[in-house]
Amino acid sequence: MTIADNRTRWLALIVLCLGSLMIVLDVTIVNVALPSIREDLGFSETSLAWVVNAYLLTYGGFLLLGGRLGDLFGHRRLFLAGITLFTLASLACGLATTQGFLIAARAVQGLGGATASAVALGLMMTLFTEPAERAKAMGVFGFVAAGGGSIGVLLGGVLTNSLDWHWISSSTSRSARSSTCFRCACCPPRADRPADGSMSRAR
Repeated sequence: MTIADNRTRWLALIVLCLGSLMIVLDVTIVNVALPSIREDLGFSETSLAWVVNAYLLTYGGFLLLGGRLGDLFGHRRLFLAGITLFTLASLACGLATTQGFLIAARAVQGLGGATASAVALGLMMTLFTEPAERAKAMGVFGFVAAGGGSIGVLLGGVLTNSLDWHWISSSTSRSARSSTCFRCACCPPRADRPADGSMSRAR
């Protein structure tokens, strides 16, 4: 393996970590902004829960499907599709002016997050084949994902108090767009090969 290939793999890990951070961050950052969302859009206490539940239901419901689609169509392709969908849904959340629109955008956001999360570890297994490097990569990935919750609480409070709750989605979407562009440049093409070769037969 050349030095350039090794550098590309670690750059790809940075993007995987960034994508995971944005997905984890979104859960906690929205929780902090819920009072402002309720006041601005006129949610009741019961309906406000759907801002969070819509995301969690689609996220949890599509994790297994996202993993299977990654096996069939390629992990890299599904990761890019998931991050792109997550980015567009984040922009929609930031532009939401009605309750129904925000809840629908949050549901789509959960779908994108589930797709990207389901294939992220598969990409890591493909990129890092040596046990020592794989353990190091998984440690970094887990640390970043765990830290996303704490960062979300702090960032959500700052953005909500200083600016407006709409900015929480805008900040997430900008980071996700950067992750998508960087991902296209850094992820080796071999990471997009299906695990069982089913797509090659289908072609």
